[in-house]
Amino acid sequence: MNCLQSWPEPVVRVQSLSESGLQTIPERYVKPLSDRPLMSNTSPLTIIEENIPLIDLQHLFSNDWAIRAKTLNSISRACQEWGFFQVVNHGVNPELLRRIRELWREFFNLPLEVKQEYANDPGTYEGYGSRLGVEKGAILDWSDYFFLHFMPASLRKESKWPAMPQSLRELVAEYGAEVVKLGGRLLKILSINLGLEEDYLLNAFGGDENLGGCLRVNFYPKCPQPDLTLGLSPHSDPGGMTLLLPDVDVAGLQVRRNGNWITVKTVPDAFIVNMGDQIQVLSNAIYKSVEHRVIVNSAKDRVSLAFFYNPNSDLLIEPAKQLVTEERPALYKPMTFDEYRLYIRTKGLKGKEQVESLKSPTSVLMGNACI
Repeated sequence: MNCLQSWPEPVVRVQSLSESGLQTIPERYVKPLSDRPLMSNTSPLTIIEENIPLIDLQHLFSNDWAIRAKTLNSISRACQEWGFFQVVNHGVNPELLRRIRELWREFFNLPLEVKQEYANDPGTYEGYGSRLGVEKGAILDWSDYFFLHFMPASLRKESKWPAMPQSLRELVAEYGAEVVKLGGRLLKILSINLGLEEDYLLNAFGGDENLGGCLRVNFYPKCPQPDLTLGLSPHSDPGGMTLLLPDVDVAGLQVRRNGNWITVKTVPDAFIVNMGDQIQVLSNAIYKSVEHRVIVNSAKDRVSLAFFYNPNSDLLIEPAKQLVTEERPALYKPMTFDEYRLYIRTKGLKGKEQVESLKSPTSVLMGNACI
């Protein structure tokens, strides 16, 4: 990662552009016609009144075996068919969710010179940023963000977290601890549903103490031409699993399904959970990481918190041996997560291009019959 030391061009803060009163967005943010929000390839998108599955985790503790089994099955189907689901009654205090969103919004509304003290670089991405990838002249997304490491504890540098607003550092620590616990519970469920030992995925990530955990807080400023750009380009998450705390007031996340983009309708106090590329690899493509993107709004800005629950950076990730058979050979070649994420840190967001490039020669010869 250390080979990426600086951005190829001066970084422009999207929030500053938004607040300048411009009526036309700079060319750097204008997406090709096929990538614009109202288009799919060259045809207008069909409006789909559908939503990602909603799972009540409280049902996993029901005294009724049938309710528990139905909930486990609902999670399994969501992972296989959608790659996304929402969870409620997840055990994280709703007041904590409200406060953490509120304080991060306050951070992004601080004067630019205060935020610039935390300006990041592409070596670690840690800090205040406005772009992904280091390709000179790349088309950019309409968003700013703050990225920080939370796990393993050896990478956690609270001195790099914002000192203002007051109590933000303390709240990030509390929020991170709660989300890590929730992620651990979900990984056990995913392992059980795959027919693996309940700690299989957690151990593949490095175990409780060594798994990787990062928080990216996204700020999507108001945009005068939201039909021309995106807050985040289409991509699947390169890590293991993402727990997203969405904006409660403004929709923006869209999930790709059957060639169409479905705008996720959020539920109060819910987390949106999605499978990342590493779980697709570990499950030998039984679970799917799915393309998603973010649209922007002309009237309101948005704040969301994405917690990336990842393998330790130097662990080799490959399909679980128990999920490899003659009929379903290993679909992906082994690679460490550090090697894998260098792609996105260099090239930015490129749909499903990265995980597809991992396919082993055997799976390529077989086509995609196993997927």
